[in-house]
Amino acid sequence: MGLARDLRGWCVGLVRPEDNEQPGRSMWRAGRLVVTAVIVATNLAGVAAVILITFLVVPLPHGVSVAHVRLINTLVAAGYVAVTVPAGILAGTRPLLRLRDWLQAERPATPAEQLLVLRAPLRLFVIQVIPWLGAATLFGFINGWRSWPAGFEVGITVALTGLITGSYTYLIAERLFRAAAARALAQGAPDRLAVPGVAVRAVLAWGMSTGLPVASLVTIGILELAGSLKATPSRLALTMVTMGGAGLVVGLVVVTLAAKATGDPVNSVRRALAQVAAGRLSVQVPVYDGTQVGQLQAGFNQMMQGLAERERIREALGTYVDAVVAEHILAEGTSLAGEEVEVTIMFVDIRDFTGFAERAPAPVVVATINQLFEQVVPVIHSHGGHVDKFVGDGLLAVFGAPRRQPGHADAALAAALEIEQSVRSGQLRVGIGLNSGPVVAGNVGGAGRLEFTVIGDAVNVAARVEAATRQTGDTILLAQHTADLLSNQVTLIPRPDVLLKGKAGAAVLYAPLTTIPQPAELWDF
Repeated sequence: MGLARDLRGWCVGLVRPEDNEQPGRSMWRAGRLVVTAVIVATNLAGVAAVILITFLVVPLPHGVSVAHVRLINTLVAAGYVAVTVPAGILAGTRPLLRLRDWLQAERPATPAEQLLVLRAPLRLFVIQVIPWLGAATLFGFINGWRSWPAGFEVGITVALTGLITGSYTYLIAERLFRAAAARALAQGAPDRLAVPGVAVRAVLAWGMSTGLPVASLVTIGILELAGSLKATPSRLALTMVTMGGAGLVVGLVVVTLAAKATGDPVNSVRRALAQVAAGRLSVQVPVYDGTQVGQLQAGFNQMMQGLAERERIREALGTYVDAVVAEHILAEGTSLAGEEVEVTIMFVDIRDFTGFAERAPAPVVVATINQLFEQVVPVIHSHGGHVDKFVGDGLLAVFGAPRRQPGHADAALAAALEIEQSVRSGQLRVGIGLNSGPVVAGNVGGAGRLEFTVIGDAVNVAARVEAATRQTGDTILLAQHTADLLSNQVTLIPRPDVLLKGKAGAAVLYAPLTTIPQPAELWDF
């Protein structure tokens, strides 16, 4: 039951490396069993292919005893396979024992362990091809003792079959090691290619699917033209049909494996991009390829980490800076060059804040102010303005910068009226002053610390207009320039002869009718 469960978990990692949560010990047990089975199966299939091709397909040179060749080659092959297959299994899996220690430790892989995982398929390829090339030399020598064409033919057949077998193992092992590679590269991929790149993989697929089968046919043709085979036309036809058909089947499988080895990780990135387009910035793809495609996977993850970090910065910036200003800074940068624009300035201040602060504990004071601003700030945003800064128990809001707003005076007055209504039921009262005029909007600061704000006489006048609400008893007061810019039919009551601090002479201010509880002289705009 335990092994069956390990194999099921390992199969999940084979299909979806990103979903593999199998313990390292279980992954090692299942993976070692599967890799061993693949090595044995591919090599036995290769041995069977050599026997069939040599005995039944490839024409032997004229005068060579077929029975003698079969007897000698069968005996030698049996002994060679009995020795080399266990030796190949041991040589192929023994270097991977370091992976066992890493997987069972359940820790991040070291750079050396990452390379060991990524290069495991290539190591298996080399370990398998060496015995096959040794067998090609041995069988070529044995069969060439009496006839060099026979030895050459058998040796080439064994060598080509061995290369194809090793290539099969390499391409299959790349898929088998995906879950382990994804776990090893979870903390980051190597900066350099760990294995031959995509181009080498494509050339390998061409060689195994086309080059070697065609080379075997070319070899038979050369021997026939040299007069060494003297095969009958029917035998040559059988050889061509069999070798050509085998080449088509082998080529299809090899090319499919090579294409999926490149296409699967690319598809994982494509699917992840679709999730990003849907708004998921936390998506990551498993990195399990040692070629340029693996670097593409790792680069995608790094890009997404950068985007996620940018989004966190945007959110943090929006917490301490108004969202409109944050977008302006991210889009335009932090240039110190300001621009002159016409805006409407709103000052909001809490009435009798000093007395309230004396009576209430400090935490209550802060909580109450925050509760008030929770009501005020959304109203300002809903009318197209933004909060420039919080000043103690008040705030400064701007309508018309950095985002242009043609009806900024009307929007500011509408926001002021809504703020008055929303805070009426609370325990705090506010005063609101509005003034319109030209200001310089831009980034102000130094020594690496900047703030987007507005500067100009219009800002100072707005502060004085808000302070005048204490003299007139109104909640909202407008300066003359703001009243002149109003396009809506708003009933205003003039407040003449109001002295503004720092200004020569008296000014005429206006209060909207809705804020005046008693009858008074009305002006219509």
